[in-house]
Amino acid sequence: MKRAYVAGEALIDLINVGGSRSAHVGGGPANTAKALARLGFSSVFVGGISSDEYGSLIETELVESGVDLSAVHRSTLPTALARAEIQENGSAKYEFELADTATFAFSSDWLPSDSVEVVHVGSVATLVEPGASELFKWVSDLDSVVVFDPNVRPSIQGDASVYQAAVEKWISVAGVVKLSDDDLNWLYTESEEEIVGTWISSGVSLVVVTLGAAGLRAYFGGDVLEVPGASITLVDTVGAGDTIGAVLVEGILKHGLDKLMNREVVDSVLKRAVKAAGITCSRAGANPPWKEEL
Repeated sequence: MKRAYVAGEALIDLINVGGSRSAHVGGGPANTAKALARLGFSSVFVGGISSDEYGSLIETELVESGVDLSAVHRSTLPTALARAEIQENGSAKYEFELADTATFAFSSDWLPSDSVEVVHVGSVATLVEPGASELFKWVSDLDSVVVFDPNVRPSIQGDASVYQAAVEKWISVAGVVKLSDDDLNWLYTESEEEIVGTWISSGVSLVVVTLGAAGLRAYFGGDVLEVPGASITLVDTVGAGDTIGAVLVEGILKHGLDKLMNREVVDSVLKRAVKAAGITCSRAGANPPWKEEL
């Protein structure tokens, strides 16, 4: 079976809704790993998981979704926390507790050495040092298609120029980039077309921009394709972008990156991604669909 690494953080979202706070497994990469496994693929999570109570919660949920934890680093350090407030539009606003946690303890001492077809990497783990540099070196040495999702969090790094430099570093090794229009607008003053055009010229094959309820826009091979959002009853948007990332990885595993440059193939993958993200948005938390639901 074709395999994909999904590298980054698995943490706990402490979600406050109406004054009541509850713990949910989160972290964009963990959500992506879970979504990919539910689609029926070998999804190998690469990250740190603590031996504390929250770490046990993370492990249980990932295993129940079928995620392969053979590349996980076990640690007695605590689990990183993200305190999330759900806004009126269903989006989440985060404050993070990241320092000295198992979640970001990336090191060449334990990162796997064998290559796989695809590696999905992104979110906070590509920003927080010293682990981010260790992760970058590891990804750079892999003979794999790299899917990068910056999943920008200004509450962690509020200087757009510093954040932009980190993002550009990762884009230099990426074959596919997925990010939101909000990410782009916060990072850059230039137009979306100008920024994406620069990335394509530098070697990125496919850029997918998420547009919230409006759907997706993809840039590839000089072409642009838009797919409208799904019509749903919104509960919240937690994990929606991560679900889209998983479907992009699925598309590469099924078709290969070269065939994914075909307009009809891109269209079918994006429509599947929109449908999957719609299901995620129609239920609470990062609860992506199973293969049978698509």
